[in-house]
Amino acid sequence: MAQIKGPKGSPTIDMTPMVDLAFLLVTFFMLTANFRSEEPVVIDTPSSIADLETPKNVVLITIDKGGRVFYGFTAGEDARIRVLKSMSAKYKVAFSPEQYKKFSTLSSFGCSVQQLPAYLDLDVEERKKTTFSVPNDSTNNQLRDWVNYGNIEGTSAGAIKYEEAAADNPDVEMNEFKPKFILKADGKALYTHVKNVIETFRDLDLNNLNFVTSLEAGKEK
Repeated sequence: MAQIKGPKGSPTIDMTPMVDLAFLLVTFFMLTANFRSEEPVVIDTPSSIADLETPKNVVLITIDKGGRVFYGFTAGEDARIRVLKSMSAKYKVAFSPEQYKKFSTLSSFGCSVQQLPAYLDLDVEERKKTTFSVPNDSTNNQLRDWVNYGNIEGTSAGAIKYEEAAADNPDVEMNEFKPKFILKADGKALYTHVKNVIETFRDLDLNNLNFVTSLEAGKEK
């Protein structure tokens, strides 16, 4: 009896729906993502074997190798604006609505409150060329006020986030949402510059200061 052979051929898969889905996802992320603004200075941090990730609610102080001090605050745009308004009121420096908006998107900056309006009016490339620093000496410690107001607004923003999270998960801990204080110093920065910043935190009784390092080569997270 003759064997019946089926037609030869390979199955085909229509990839059109998958390609359409990929383009839809790419478009969605492009339209909804918030791109982090570029930091004003590159820091070469010391290495270590620690692999803890940086939290979201952060007061970040950066020190470059020349000793310049930069301030950053990541609790949200609204919280950043409230911090700036507090500094504006204390130092009697006025800011326009546009300058408040620009400040709310800064990852960090390094200048005095008096220099800040002009700094905000610069474009990104011009800001990189500035050689300013947040004052943090005994006669003019503006860094202390930035950290203090950042702590106040970070605590308030964290409390709101905690309430939202606790509604879905009663086991969540408030400590996870409190602001964290981080010092990111260049490995070539003089100890005196780092010490001055540490003393600022001690003066505010904020002793839970963390240090940013780079992971040593060969160590895996």
